[in-house]
Amino acid sequence: MVYLVVRMKGTVNIPNWARITLDSLHLNKKFRATLIPENEQTLGMLRKIKEIVAWTSVEEGFIREFVEKKGRHTSTKLLSSSDKSKTDQPTVLDIDQVISDIAKNDSFLSKISGVKPWFALNPPKGGFKKKSKLLYSQNGILGENRDLVELVKRMM
Repeated sequence: MVYLVVRMKGTVNIPNWARITLDSLHLNKKFRATLIPENEQTLGMLRKIKEIVAWTSVEEGFIREFVEKKGRHTSTKLLSSSDKSKTDQPTVLDIDQVISDIAKNDSFLSKISGVKPWFALNPPKGGFKKKSKLLYSQNGILGENRDLVELVKRMM
């Protein structure tokens, strides 16, 4: 399983120790998302910055949809548009292999060449529906959020 992590707060008034952790997760801007492996080290990093990000565990089906819609080669070129322009079958198989490796924790998104380690999201259509400054346990959206998948689908 993999964690989907989304930065929900901006860059102002973020302490230096939190900024370093966010940079190592490739979450430099508001509404950036990334996929990271589910282990004790990453969970410790997420708990350290729980007032800034939201995260949840995701399945391979959602990872496939997420990477196909929001994955990028460069900051302006989507993975899906480049696959349509090229008619090479090996690139499609490579993307399927990358998605399965990420879902099984065999590979890090940041170690794959040709793919950006972050995903740019829009603000959610229809709003957050909960308070954006509180933790999930306090009826907010931050921290470990079980409803994050639905929220991210509205952000794509």
